[in-house]
Amino acid sequence: MSEPSLDQRLQARTRPASAPVMYQRWAELLFLHWRWDPAEIQASLPAGLTVDTHDGAGWMGIVPFWMNAVRPRFLPPLPGLSWFLELNLRTYVFDESGTPGVWFYSLDCNQPIATAIARRFFGLNYISAHQVGRPSSAERAAEFHSTRRSSQGVSHFQWQPETPAAPAPPSTLEFFLAERYHLFSSHRDRLYRGQVWHEPYRLGGVSVSQAETTLWVDQGWTAPNRPADHAMTSAGVEVSIYPLRPIS
Repeated sequence: MSEPSLDQRLQARTRPASAPVMYQRWAELLFLHWRWDPAEIQASLPAGLTVDTHDGAGWMGIVPFWMNAVRPRFLPPLPGLSWFLELNLRTYVFDESGTPGVWFYSLDCNQPIATAIARRFFGLNYISAHQVGRPSSAERAAEFHSTRRSSQGVSHFQWQPETPAAPAPPSTLEFFLAERYHLFSSHRDRLYRGQVWHEPYRLGGVSVSQAETTLWVDQGWTAPNRPADHAMTSAGVEVSIYPLRPIS
């Protein structure tokens, strides 16, 4: 199956006409990516999804970030529930219609209610974790620490944004990695696709002083044992979330 065209990738950014079911803000994102054997990634995917590649390479990503003001469409954000942290291990795929998106291997989270809802109703592999973080400032680097409650697997990151941020030009690696507006989920033997909408990320360079994680091994992968092949950061985006719908 041929990979999505640039037109299809740009079309994926179109805001849906229907009403979203949820709003949230993704903030202080660190994107770390490693080149990966596409065949190895393909072997890990459910039927109906194909590994997406850039210049012949598959890509595996780790993304720590802040989830802010998370709320259903008809409710305000709630203290103690609407602000939390998330850390995901992911790759990039497309479905049989050519729609590009993200496949999540795991999503570590320190909000137990969000974790339970996502696992039960959306089939996403949310995993409960103890997490603490500190956003970056002019004087200090951002820090993010996550420990899985189930395995004691530890992930720790420290980074400082460097270059001025700007939207990624189409066809660049940055565009391929960040401009993803669909996610896929396998739930009760069915494949689902959900859509999000936000303004294009403003992405910038980053100095990463620490990036230690056991996510690879905890999810059955061999750790790359090298620094990320690509790193970038974003201050964040306001996000509209749309329902997951079955596609097979």
